[in-house]
Amino acid sequence: MQDFSQRISALRSRLAEAEGYLRVGELRARRPQLETELGRPDLWDDQAAAQALQREFAELDDDLGLFDSLEARVDDVDTLAELAREEGDESLEPEIEAELDSLVVDFDRLELRALFTGEYDERDAIVEVNSGAGGVDAQDWAEMLLRMYVRWAERAGMDLEIESLNEGTEAGISSATFLLKGRNAYGWMRSEHGVHRLVRISPFDNNARRQTSFASVKVTPWIDDVDDEIEVDDKELRIDVYRSSGAGGQHVNVTDSAVRITHLPTGIVTSCQNERSQHQNKDRAMKILKAKLLELERQKRQDKLAEITGEGAAVDFGSQDRNYVLQPYQQVKDLRSGLELSNPDAVLDGDLDGLMEAYLQWVRTGAPAAG
Repeated sequence: MQDFSQRISALRSRLAEAEGYLRVGELRARRPQLETELGRPDLWDDQAAAQALQREFAELDDDLGLFDSLEARVDDVDTLAELAREEGDESLEPEIEAELDSLVVDFDRLELRALFTGEYDERDAIVEVNSGAGGVDAQDWAEMLLRMYVRWAERAGMDLEIESLNEGTEAGISSATFLLKGRNAYGWMRSEHGVHRLVRISPFDNNARRQTSFASVKVTPWIDDVDDEIEVDDKELRIDVYRSSGAGGQHVNVTDSAVRITHLPTGIVTSCQNERSQHQNKDRAMKILKAKLLELERQKRQDKLAEITGEGAAVDFGSQDRNYVLQPYQQVKDLRSGLELSNPDAVLDGDLDGLMEAYLQWVRTGAPAAG
């Protein structure tokens, strides 16, 4: 009769760790408070606050439900293993083995949540995709990246809203900005911040030569209460109103009242063409601008700290790149985590979880991932 005691003991240790990083005790104390707040008759007088409470409760309920389910399953498999041992019933071994394997997989997934330790990881994310060097190929590459993120968001069950989209001169896009909404959206998407390089046979070259194209991705946490965090002097702004530059397909609602805001001291530019009115577009673009300015200040503090401690002095694009090679071989390699994959087609179709998880592990440990 097989002895499962060590495997079950290991799962109980992981359960105890989960109780800590999920803050189960705090969540159980918070649940009745949230239920009381959600039951107030004046709850929807402040829609933004009501939606924030609903989101907090949904996430809390998900965490507690998952923890309680895992705890019950570990107890059940322990009882089943004990019963099989006492009765010498080897016929139960395949069932026990399968459930233990399943629990290991589920704990592996759960432990990803422990990687979201950043100040803004739980927030939504503002993501900018900009074409770089490479002409029309780079603009096509930027559109491929946008599609990759749309597909990933669909897989992850997140909402992706295009805020602005500028078409390329011949094909693709020159830039796009979108808001990603979902649990840990910024925590997931910060793995995408940096320069993305594509090597392929150009579909725009009559001689079918290999072409290298670049696009940059900038990721900023979305701060709902950004107005309370930062003030912007109107004298520092240039506001332009324009007509949306392209159809954008299903991704964007074309309006005649798109707004572009330029922050003159920093040169930061934001735009929005997704809302129905000029006023709404201006408000949205201003919120995005303030979120970027807040992130800029945070980055300045981090850079200053790195200067004091002697860390992160080198600024090297290679340390922030991800390479996608379609020709002469097939490979995606993240130069930060070190992860190499041989399925670029799947990655470009939104299969990004492996790359994102490897990045999060790299941030946590500083060690390259196994290829």
